[in-house]
Amino acid sequence: MRLGKNQIILSIARKEFLHIIHDPRSLIILFLMPLLQLTMFGYALKMEIQQVKLGIVDYSRSIQSQELIQYFSGSDFFQPVLYEKELTRIDQLFKNRQAQVVLIIPVDFSEQLQRSWYTPVQVIVDAADANAATSIRQYMIQVFNNYNQDHSRAVSLPFEIESTILYNPDKKSTYFFVPGLIALLLVMISALLTSIAITREKETGTMEQILVSPVRPLQIIIGKVIPYIFLAFGIGLVILLTGVFLFKVPFEGSIFLLLLLSTLYIITALSLGLMISAISRTQQVAMMMALIVTLLPTLMLSGFIFPIASMPRLLQYFTYLVPARYYLHIVRGIILKGSTLNNLLLPTMFLFLMSGFLLIIALRKFSLTLEK
Repeated sequence: MRLGKNQIILSIARKEFLHIIHDPRSLIILFLMPLLQLTMFGYALKMEIQQVKLGIVDYSRSIQSQELIQYFSGSDFFQPVLYEKELTRIDQLFKNRQAQVVLIIPVDFSEQLQRSWYTPVQVIVDAADANAATSIRQYMIQVFNNYNQDHSRAVSLPFEIESTILYNPDKKSTYFFVPGLIALLLVMISALLTSIAITREKETGTMEQILVSPVRPLQIIIGKVIPYIFLAFGIGLVILLTGVFLFKVPFEGSIFLLLLLSTLYIITALSLGLMISAISRTQQVAMMMALIVTLLPTLMLSGFIFPIASMPRLLQYFTYLVPARYYLHIVRGIILKGSTLNNLLLPTMFLFLMSGFLLIIALRKFSLTLEK
């Protein structure tokens, strides 16, 4: 009895799904990798600085200086520690990592407060980590501003400037990383497992058996990738729900739009997997190539962790070749800002063109490989 085209595709998809269930390596990639990465990026990797070690040299030893120190003690960001040794040995605090910033209160601090609105204090910041030093400096300025306002020491201006932070007012890095984690895992799982699935057939010798049967290469491709499309969507939804309910990431946009544009991204990743499988002979080679092509570019060149604008100009050009660059714009815009399709036309267009281009190349490359 001759099977129809749809029945052939469904049979191949069912066979692939059974392979996934009985393959420990695929199950580990599917379930352990998202769990570990979600834990790492959700809990361990935080860009905001907390509990800054503050060394204090108080030469004034007055009520006013103690009051200033209390402002830092009451802050959630600082751990003040009084330093009683010589000023020339302050650098030892930084070398021994006993302090990240040092506040030096002069002897005449109390007298200066009584006779002048301008009372200087010295702040020395360990700038070995430039980004951390910038944040620490901003925290210090904020505490000084609070102290000045409470003591009516701020200079009046002809107008007042107030800033408002939209979309992430608490500046939580989790809101930034969880949507990006969706982009990372979707491209890794789709490309990695697709490449392994097809090279597994080559390695075990079952690909020849499939080819001698009345099955076309396109039917093989569609049947192979169907299970991974559903798995990728399922894992993406799990990450999204975990981010919303566990990490309290706000979801402001349309879930339908997110799923629709995620389809483009998954097609791109599947195309990469097909290309890798066409040139790989073993599962180990396919796995290594998939990790190199997906993991490193997504982490380093997509804007997932490091801003693209701060990269060297040459690397900025390379980021245009990374699909995650466009999907990160989409997923973060929909989840955090409630962006609509009109707001995301440019990254959607680039992702659509890239998906079509890679899919055509992958299908041709894979068909030629099967015909050899």
